[in-house]
Amino acid sequence: MRAKPDGLPHRLGMLTPSSNTCLEPVTYRLLGTTGADAAVTAHFARVPVTRIALDGDCDAQFDTAPMLAAARRLADAKVDVIAWNGTSGSWLGVDHDRALCAAITEATGVPATTSTLALLDACAAYGVTRLGLALPYTRDVAERIVATYGEEGVRCALEAEPFGISDNEAFARIPEGEVARQIRDAARGAAHAVAVVCTNVHGARSAERLEQELGIPVFDSVTATLWKSLDLAGAAPALPGQGTLLRTGSLRARFQEVLADLLAATGADRTTFRVDLPEHGLHVDLTAGEAHREGVRSIRRDASLDQRRLNTVEWLECNRTPLVQPHFEAVPHPPQALIDVYGVHAQMLGPVEYDGALAGWLSVHSMEERDWSDADTAALATATARIHSALDHRL
Repeated sequence: MRAKPDGLPHRLGMLTPSSNTCLEPVTYRLLGTTGADAAVTAHFARVPVTRIALDGDCDAQFDTAPMLAAARRLADAKVDVIAWNGTSGSWLGVDHDRALCAAITEATGVPATTSTLALLDACAAYGVTRLGLALPYTRDVAERIVATYGEEGVRCALEAEPFGISDNEAFARIPEGEVARQIRDAARGAAHAVAVVCTNVHGARSAERLEQELGIPVFDSVTATLWKSLDLAGAAPALPGQGTLLRTGSLRARFQEVLADLLAATGADRTTFRVDLPEHGLHVDLTAGEAHREGVRSIRRDASLDQRRLNTVEWLECNRTPLVQPHFEAVPHPPQALIDVYGVHAQMLGPVEYDGALAGWLSVHSMEERDWSDADTAALATATARIHSALDHRL
């Protein structure tokens, strides 16, 4: 992880449900180091939470006032970030968490996040729009979570039956094997990823193994909260052996930021980035990131083409300069599928070199023939530089 300029450890402040017995030991285990020489330290303050249900008494547990009181106490420790390490926003609504974070930052001057916001950020980083859910809650809470995530553009189905528990302390008593079984069930139905939505459920330990078994990311809530906290604190996490999110999530998030900005700067229909980074599980035949205009078809999970053999990519390999195509009448011609299946009629490709090799490339697509402007090519150059910076600083 990236060290702080002052040489001090990154200090993570965590607001913790009072009856939670899972997240603190799991967070320390994920970090892997403790003591005076640790690069990251985690600090916890408890707020009263004992039961999860859809009623006024339960909702009151998540009022802003007790959260702010605990956040101010954490701020006394000069923490670099404050996270509500709880998933209540998943049924109370994401705006509830956004307002809480804004209030914490206003009161303390410290950036803030929550477990729900971290899970949604993980979905954005990996392009997840179909999410399987592993849940300990009662059915009505589970259905509310499905609705909440749907409002954020993430479609969920309850392929795995919730455990039907409302006592928050009891969530941690669910055997890890049962949690793993539920994750497997949740992966059915063409899910792009599975999320364990509760910070008092032991799902983190199984994530790496289940990701290899299922072939999709597993976002445990404790892991996701730690990942986003480290990211906000500037630690640039790249921790091996703890699942894809802690290993690669921050790098993917940087790619997504670049692609979204490039899409906005060019007014294009789609932007993508492809790169070979085996240590991060990335290969050019699948995009490492994508941004697209509403109504434009995604190509994120299409691995049908041998990208290195394409005429346009071979041209990049030989020339190592941007390829700007206002139309496809001249060579090099793109694959016909790009035109026939995805409707692209003009594009710009920006090579990304690393250690002297063509590691990958940025693509900017237009559904119509287009004379790319100087501003467009400048935006591509800026995006390429930002991608290089992200690759140079990965750990």
